[in-house]
Amino acid sequence: MTTIVVIAKECLPGRVKTRLHPPLSLEQAAVLAAASLDDTLAALATLPATRRILAFDGVIPPAAAAGYEILPQSQGTLDVRLAAVFDACEGPTVLVGMDTPQLTSSLLEPVFTDWTDDVDAWFGFANDGGFWTLALNDPSGDLIRGVPMSRGDTGALQLTRLTDAGLRVSLLPTLTDVDTIDDARSVAEIAPTGRFAAALNAMMAASTKDGLR
Repeated sequence: MTTIVVIAKECLPGRVKTRLHPPLSLEQAAVLAAASLDDTLAALATLPATRRILAFDGVIPPAAAAGYEILPQSQGTLDVRLAAVFDACEGPTVLVGMDTPQLTSSLLEPVFTDWTDDVDAWFGFANDGGFWTLALNDPSGDLIRGVPMSRGDTGALQLTRLTDAGLRVSLLPTLTDVDTIDDARSVAEIAPTGRFAAALNAMMAASTKDGLR
Protein backbone atom coordinates (compact mmCIF):
# COMPACT_ATOMS: atom_id res chain seq x y z
CA MET A 1 0.00 0.00 0.00
CA THR A 2 1.56 3.25 -1.18
CA THR A 3 0.25 6.81 -1.06
CA ILE A 4 1.10 9.36 -3.75
CA VAL A 5 0.95 13.01 -2.75
CA VAL A 6 1.21 15.84 -5.26
CA ILE A 7 1.87 19.25 -3.73
CA ALA A 8 0.54 22.09 -5.84
CA LYS A 9 -0.71 25.66 -5.96
CA GLU A 10 -3.78 26.83 -7.81
CA CYS A 11 -2.48 28.07 -11.13
CA LEU A 12 -3.53 31.71 -11.03
CA PRO A 13 -1.65 34.63 -12.65
CA GLY A 14 0.85 36.12 -10.25
CA ARG A 15 0.82 33.10 -7.92
CA VAL A 16 2.77 30.53 -9.93
CA LYS A 17 5.90 30.52 -12.09
CA THR A 18 6.43 34.26 -11.68
CA ARG A 19 10.09 33.88 -12.65
CA LEU A 20 8.90 33.19 -16.19
CA HIS A 21 7.69 36.83 -16.33
CA PRO A 22 9.19 38.26 -18.41
CA PRO A 23 9.38 37.05 -21.16
CA LEU A 24 6.04 35.35 -20.54
CA SER A 25 3.09 37.30 -19.22
CA LEU A 26 1.79 36.33 -15.80
CA GLU A 27 -1.25 34.83 -17.53
CA GLN A 28 0.96 32.71 -19.81
CA ALA A 29 3.07 31.61 -16.85
CA ALA A 30 -0.09 30.43 -15.10
CA VAL A 31 -1.21 28.49 -18.17
CA LEU A 32 2.20 26.85 -18.36
CA ALA A 33 2.09 25.95 -14.67
CA ALA A 34 -1.33 24.37 -15.15
CA ALA A 35 0.02 22.31 -18.05
CA SER A 36 2.94 21.21 -15.89
CA LEU A 37 0.59 20.06 -13.15
CA ASP A 38 -1.63 18.23 -15.65
CA ASP A 39 1.38 16.42 -17.12
CA THR A 40 2.51 15.44 -13.64
CA LEU A 41 -0.89 14.02 -12.72
CA ALA A 42 -1.05 12.16 -16.04
CA ALA A 43 2.35 10.57 -15.43
CA LEU A 44 1.24 9.33 -12.01
CA ALA A 45 -2.08 7.95 -13.22
CA THR A 46 -0.77 4.50 -14.13
CA LEU A 47 1.19 3.90 -10.92
CA PRO A 48 -0.46 1.43 -8.52
CA ALA A 49 -1.00 3.79 -5.62
CA THR A 50 -3.63 2.81 -3.07
CA ARG A 51 -4.26 6.41 -2.02
CA ARG A 52 -3.85 9.67 -3.95
CA ILE A 53 -3.70 13.08 -2.28
CA LEU A 54 -3.45 16.58 -3.74
CA ALA A 55 -1.90 18.82 -1.10
CA PHE A 56 -3.44 21.97 -2.48
CA ASP A 57 -2.94 25.68 -1.92
CA GLY A 58 -5.98 27.17 -3.58
CA VAL A 59 -9.73 27.01 -4.02
CA ILE A 60 -10.48 25.17 -7.26
CA PRO A 61 -8.39 22.03 -7.87
CA PRO A 62 -7.60 21.04 -11.46
CA ALA A 63 -9.93 18.69 -13.30
CA ALA A 64 -6.98 16.33 -13.83
CA ALA A 65 -6.96 15.68 -10.07
CA ALA A 66 -10.35 13.96 -10.18
CA GLY A 67 -10.21 11.01 -7.80
CA TYR A 68 -7.62 12.64 -5.55
CA GLU A 69 -8.30 13.48 -1.94
CA ILE A 70 -7.88 17.24 -1.58
CA LEU A 71 -5.76 18.12 1.46
CA PRO A 72 -5.47 21.87 2.07
CA GLN A 73 -1.89 22.89 2.69
CA SER A 74 -1.10 24.08 6.17
CA GLN A 75 0.14 27.57 6.91
CA GLY A 76 3.85 28.26 7.21
CA THR A 77 7.08 27.88 5.31
CA LEU A 78 7.50 25.15 2.71
CA ASP A 79 9.30 22.79 5.08
CA VAL A 80 6.41 23.10 7.54
CA ARG A 81 3.85 22.45 4.80
CA LEU A 82 5.73 19.42 3.49
CA ALA A 83 6.15 18.08 7.00
CA ALA A 84 2.41 18.38 7.62
CA VAL A 85 1.72 16.30 4.51
CA PHE A 86 3.89 13.42 5.74
CA ASP A 87 2.43 13.68 9.24
CA ALA A 88 -1.01 13.17 7.70
CA CYS A 89 -0.02 9.90 6.01
CA GLU A 90 0.64 6.34 7.11
CA GLY A 91 2.69 3.70 5.35
CA PRO A 92 4.90 4.21 2.29
CA THR A 93 4.30 7.73 0.97
CA VAL A 94 5.66 9.37 -2.19
CA LEU A 95 5.66 13.16 -2.43
CA VAL A 96 5.97 14.73 -5.89
CA GLY A 97 6.08 18.40 -6.89
CA MET A 98 4.30 20.01 -9.85
CA ASP A 99 7.32 21.64 -11.50
CA THR A 100 8.88 18.71 -13.40
CA PRO A 101 6.49 17.99 -16.29
CA GLN A 102 9.05 15.69 -17.94
CA LEU A 103 8.20 13.16 -15.22
CA THR A 104 7.20 9.73 -16.49
CA SER A 105 5.68 6.82 -14.62
CA SER A 106 8.79 4.74 -15.36
CA LEU A 107 10.95 7.14 -13.32
CA LEU A 108 8.93 6.34 -10.20
CA GLU A 109 8.32 2.70 -11.00
CA PRO A 110 11.23 1.51 -8.78
CA VAL A 111 9.44 2.97 -5.77
CA PHE A 112 6.58 0.57 -6.44
CA THR A 113 8.58 -2.45 -7.61
CA ASP A 114 11.95 -2.28 -5.84
CA TRP A 115 11.11 -0.95 -2.38
CA THR A 116 12.94 -3.69 -0.53
CA ASP A 117 13.55 -4.07 3.19
CA ASP A 118 16.96 -2.40 2.88
CA VAL A 119 15.52 0.89 1.54
CA ASP A 120 13.89 3.40 3.89
CA ALA A 121 13.51 6.31 1.48
CA TRP A 122 13.74 7.36 -2.15
CA PHE A 123 15.02 10.79 -3.15
CA GLY A 124 15.20 12.66 -6.44
CA PHE A 125 17.31 15.80 -6.84
CA ALA A 126 16.20 18.70 -9.03
CA ASN A 127 18.79 20.42 -11.19
CA ASP A 128 18.45 23.68 -9.24
CA GLY A 129 19.69 22.04 -6.05
CA GLY A 130 16.29 21.23 -4.65
CA PHE A 131 14.38 17.98 -4.96
CA TRP A 132 11.40 16.82 -7.01
CA THR A 133 10.41 13.77 -5.00
CA LEU A 134 10.79 12.26 -1.57
CA ALA A 135 9.38 8.89 -0.60
CA LEU A 136 9.39 7.65 2.98
CA ASN A 137 8.56 4.14 4.10
CA ASP A 138 7.66 5.44 7.56
CA PRO A 139 6.51 9.03 6.97
CA SER A 140 7.43 11.62 9.58
CA GLY A 141 7.37 15.38 9.27
CA ASP A 142 10.34 15.60 11.62
CA LEU A 143 12.51 14.39 8.74
CA ILE A 144 11.71 17.59 6.81
CA ARG A 145 10.70 20.25 9.29
CA GLY A 146 13.49 22.81 9.69
CA VAL A 147 15.29 22.04 6.41
CA PRO A 148 15.85 25.37 4.56
CA MET A 149 13.88 25.36 1.32
CA SER A 150 14.25 27.11 -2.06
CA ARG A 151 18.04 27.23 -1.84
CA GLY A 152 20.78 25.80 -3.99
CA ASP A 153 21.70 23.36 -1.22
CA THR A 154 18.18 22.36 -0.18
CA GLY A 155 18.43 18.91 -1.75
CA ALA A 156 21.80 18.21 -0.17
CA LEU A 157 20.58 19.37 3.24
CA GLN A 158 17.43 17.26 2.97
CA LEU A 159 19.40 14.18 1.99
CA THR A 160 21.76 14.75 4.90
CA ARG A 161 18.77 15.01 7.25
CA LEU A 162 17.59 11.62 6.05
CA THR A 163 20.94 9.88 6.31
CA ASP A 164 21.73 11.47 9.68
CA ALA A 165 18.48 9.94 10.91
CA GLY A 166 19.83 6.54 9.90
CA LEU A 167 17.67 6.11 6.81
CA ARG A 168 18.94 4.07 3.89
CA VAL A 169 18.21 6.18 0.82
CA SER A 170 18.04 5.18 -2.84
CA LEU A 171 18.41 7.95 -5.41
CA LEU A 172 16.16 8.54 -8.39
CA PRO A 173 17.24 10.45 -11.52
CA THR A 174 17.76 14.21 -11.34
CA LEU A 175 15.05 16.21 -13.14
CA THR A 176 14.81 19.80 -14.35
CA ASP A 177 12.63 22.02 -12.18
CA VAL A 178 11.03 24.67 -14.37
CA ASP A 179 11.99 28.05 -12.91
CA THR A 180 13.18 30.04 -15.93
CA ILE A 181 12.33 30.26 -19.61
CA ASP A 182 15.51 28.31 -20.40
CA ASP A 183 14.32 25.56 -18.07
CA ALA A 184 10.96 25.58 -19.83
CA ARG A 185 12.55 25.22 -23.25
CA SER A 186 14.77 22.40 -22.02
CA VAL A 187 11.86 20.47 -20.52
CA ALA A 188 9.76 20.96 -23.65
CA GLU A 189 12.57 19.34 -25.66
CA ILE A 190 12.81 16.43 -23.23
CA ALA A 191 9.04 15.83 -23.26
CA PRO A 192 7.85 17.20 -26.62
CA THR A 193 4.48 15.42 -26.64
CA GLY A 194 3.19 16.68 -23.31
CA ARG A 195 0.73 19.43 -22.50
CA PHE A 196 3.57 21.58 -21.18
CA ALA A 197 5.48 21.48 -24.47
CA ALA A 198 2.32 22.13 -26.47
CA ALA A 199 1.46 25.16 -24.35
CA LEU A 200 4.97 26.60 -24.53
CA ASN A 201 5.25 26.03 -28.27
CA ALA A 202 1.92 27.77 -28.82
CA MET A 203 3.09 30.76 -26.82
CA MET A 204 6.36 30.96 -28.70
CA ALA A 205 4.63 30.70 -32.05
CA ALA A 206 2.15 33.44 -31.15
CA SER A 207 4.70 35.85 -29.74
CA THR A 208 6.69 38.45 -31.61
CA LYS A 209 8.91 39.24 -28.65
CA ASP A 210 12.62 38.63 -29.17
CA GLY A 211 12.87 36.71 -25.92
CA LEU A 212 10.47 34.05 -27.14
CA ARG A 213 11.68 33.63 -30.70
